[in-house]
Amino acid sequence: MVGMGTLYLVRHGQASLGAEDYDQLSDLGRRQCQALGRYWRERGQGFDAVLTGTLKRHQQSLAALSEGLQQADLPTAVQCPGLDEYDSEALIRAIHSGPLERPLTPEAARAHFRLLREGLAAWMAGRAAPEGMSGYAEFSAGVAAALRQVQGIAAEKARARVLLVSSGGPISTAIGQVLGTPPDATIELNLRIRNSAVSEFAISAKRMALQTFNSVAHLDDTALLSFA
Repeated sequence: MVGMGTLYLVRHGQASLGAEDYDQLSDLGRRQCQALGRYWRERGQGFDAVLTGTLKRHQQSLAALSEGLQQADLPTAVQCPGLDEYDSEALIRAIHSGPLERPLTPEAARAHFRLLREGLAAWMAGRAAPEGMSGYAEFSAGVAAALRQVQGIAAEKARARVLLVSSGGPISTAIGQVLGTPPDATIELNLRIRNSAVSEFAISAKRMALQTFNSVAHLDDTALLSFA
């Protein structure tokens, strides 16, 4: 849109689903983010500001992206706790009392994401209170606060280019806030966002509008695609 800047919302690369510590990029996750950096470098993409969540996979994704981008003057990232992901295991345990199989097989992964969908719906509706987590209203408010930071950047610089590295939950919540989607649609957006995928908002000091969703144009090798 004429006169507006762009916010690039990037989901982290593939993490370590089923491992003791999910919050680590896999080798595939690093390669996905490096590919995005190279894709942007080849097109002369630059950024005026960078925001990330505080999780390890966010920081590792930005580091791998930076390797591919090779931009010496990439702005120092501002860490925003409001861009951190929910605890998927806590969400599932809030609605499922039985044993949880690690999602290491296709069948176990399908069961994991079915329960996660149910847990998200219960949390967003206020029917579940996952241990150690705030309510969805507070989670959503943290995302809204990060978007206000972005609008502040847009107010200070015309046509600002802002990079945001986070997770599927905050990104889908941000899209839901901009589009006004109901909870079930926000959950569907969340579970469709691919690793290292890019969504774009047109931004100004007063307005945000969705331009693209879930693009993986940088992953020309389909073997690099993943969701978890």
